[in-house]
Amino acid sequence: MKRIGIFGGSFNPPHVGHIALAEAIVKADLVDEVWMVLSPLNPFKQTDGSLAPDSDRMAMLRLAVDGHPSLKASDIELTMPRPNYTVNTMERLRALNPDCRFRLIIGQDNWQAFDRWRDADTLRRLYSPIVYRRAGADGRTGDIVGAETLSDAPLLPVSSTQIRERIACGLPVNNMVPPAVYRYIREHHLYGA
Repeated sequence: MKRIGIFGGSFNPPHVGHIALAEAIVKADLVDEVWMVLSPLNPFKQTDGSLAPDSDRMAMLRLAVDGHPSLKASDIELTMPRPNYTVNTMERLRALNPDCRFRLIIGQDNWQAFDRWRDADTLRRLYSPIVYRRAGADGRTGDIVGAETLSDAPLLPVSSTQIRERIACGLPVNNMVPPAVYRYIREHHLYGA
């Protein structure tokens, strides 16, 4: 049975940190593949108008994973009713792929608020979360109970917010995103490019 890690996010835009983390999870043999699931809108976040259209973010995510055989871009949440919750995504993926065993990939900052997620107990029980450290999190990993920790996750100093801000200011981001994503942003004039 193939082990699949589900790494959800707005990927606005996808960057080298996302790819490095997904690759590290595969390299640590926690899963065989990582499916990067584009989220239309996180139910916990308010949009500030900087969210690129779903079609552009999906195109960039596909470009970002191209050439990484253990990574896949998934648009499953774009086909689901909104607002959507992680538990619904995981159940739908499991129903569509009965030959796969799914695991949830989540950042340490989100794990600290995990009990507020819809059906958090179901997610813990059925989808064996993998928790990774994030830049800006308090660094504590010993108190993570009910999940496996990727203790040596790459912490690249890059975030989608920082990338959008740099683009809006006319600053280069070509070392922060995969080259094909950088070209796409420029060609489609995203984030004020």
